[in-house]
Amino acid sequence: MHLLAHENLGEASVCFAEPDIRRDTVWVRMRDGIRLATDVYLPPLLRAPAVARRSPYGKTRGVESLLAFARRGYAVISQDCRGTGESEPDVWEYYVYEPEDGIDFVEWVSAQRWFDGHLYSFGGSYASATQWCMAAHPRMTAIVPEVGGLQVSRSTVEPYMFVNAYPRAVGKGADRLPVPLTEVERLLEAETMEAGYFNEPLGRPLPEAVLQCYPDLRQLPLFDAKRLLWEKLCSLPPSQRDGLLKKLTGVVEFSYVEMCALSALFDRQIIYGVHTIPSTSAGELCRRFYAPALITTGWYDWNLADVLSSWTALRREANEEVASLSRLLITPAAHDMPGYHEGADTHPELRHNHRNNVELLLRWYQAVRDRALDGWPTVTYYLMGENTWEFASDWPVPGTNEKSFYLHTGGVLSTRAPQASSRPDHYVYDPLHPTPTVGGSIVSYLYPPGSVDLNDVQQRTDVVTYTSEPLTRDLDVVGALRMILFASSSMTDTDFAARLSDVLPDGRAILLQDGFLRARYRTAGGEPTLLDPGK
Repeated sequence: MHLLAHENLGEASVCFAEPDIRRDTVWVRMRDGIRLATDVYLPPLLRAPAVARRSPYGKTRGVESLLAFARRGYAVISQDCRGTGESEPDVWEYYVYEPEDGIDFVEWVSAQRWFDGHLYSFGGSYASATQWCMAAHPRMTAIVPEVGGLQVSRSTVEPYMFVNAYPRAVGKGADRLPVPLTEVERLLEAETMEAGYFNEPLGRPLPEAVLQCYPDLRQLPLFDAKRLLWEKLCSLPPSQRDGLLKKLTGVVEFSYVEMCALSALFDRQIIYGVHTIPSTSAGELCRRFYAPALITTGWYDWNLADVLSSWTALRREANEEVASLSRLLITPAAHDMPGYHEGADTHPELRHNHRNNVELLLRWYQAVRDRALDGWPTVTYYLMGENTWEFASDWPVPGTNEKSFYLHTGGVLSTRAPQASSRPDHYVYDPLHPTPTVGGSIVSYLYPPGSVDLNDVQQRTDVVTYTSEPLTRDLDVVGALRMILFASSSMTDTDFAARLSDVLPDGRAILLQDGFLRARYRTAGGEPTLLDPGK
């Protein structure tokens, strides 16, 4: 079954010519009166299934895909999210109103005379998160969230370069620059790199403005007060949630930068639904959904860990129909661009980002509608190096074995466990000359995402490298990667980074995956604690 074919759609599946499609721009009113600009593409049918996309990147973006759906008999709705594109108001409060706007949008579609009762969606990144919001409405039929999970995984450091550039190029607001998103990083690189160190205080106190609103928090230990505050925030309607978030962050406009900083403000306690639907637990979040999902990610997507955690939570916590009908697709791509580059000249699928594959989406929509998903593997993943599509009944893949490698002196990586203590390896870290990120699971239009050669980085004196003997037979690495590190520092806090690379016969060390830990957050779910130097 070739689920990921990228050939042109056959004309046999096209029902209508492009001139047959009627296109109108309408204003859809949300519950608070704000109007959102919405393009509707209607085929010449009395009633039709609908495909929707709610995005901040412009409702006409990817118009070829929109027309492709409409020419095949679908009503297509493309909407500018609140505060972006042509939609009201004149400021974009990043994601604050999306959970409610998504519900209101589905209500509007359900009331249209051309709607036949089946509503599907597609889109990636931010437009992935808006789909999870729509899936909380019982009239939603199926969603395809691409490169975007539920934000249920823990991360102890934040991405920086793209995060700071993004709110200056997308949406409306006082600080927006009239440049494309693909160029803003370049313009802001020097400003971003001079913005200081990530040296947030331990146990940041709650702002006085928040304590005045919730005086009961004053009587609690700070750690407990923040937990209770998050529960209060989750229960608020959007306008009040907006006000509380601004009090917490001290800003006039709530942007992507402040959203990413929320987890640090809450001492990393809050990992559930920060970017989607504010929730007190992963289980409570997953039980809200009515629509099964074709969850699509890539081995080099910066949201990979969260998407895989979201899949696990969905399978475990969602209602039986959503859990059983959902599917997971893992491609070799990065975030909206190719990821694994080795062999791309002979394997054309590596040159795709696998987003907005109309052929795949149409098959998915029809299969859900017909309840004919037996032919769809529960999990489809691309095995890099072997360059094959593989299938599994779940993720992690059943029947796989955990394989441990151990660090030894002399830069040796071995499956043999050390038999005795040895002198520790050490390095000196200088924050004025940090180890660079040269690729990997990042989002950037300035630095190359995906597989890169780490040899130059590994020659630095602040990097310690451990290498195994050459493999004597093929080894499939399929599943979760975990690094257990015993380390000390002369300081009270630091960041540790671990990278796994594949050493090719020509000597290049190709980055496969990396992970990061801020030492103060080394106890998952516990209070942040500084290091005892030397321990």
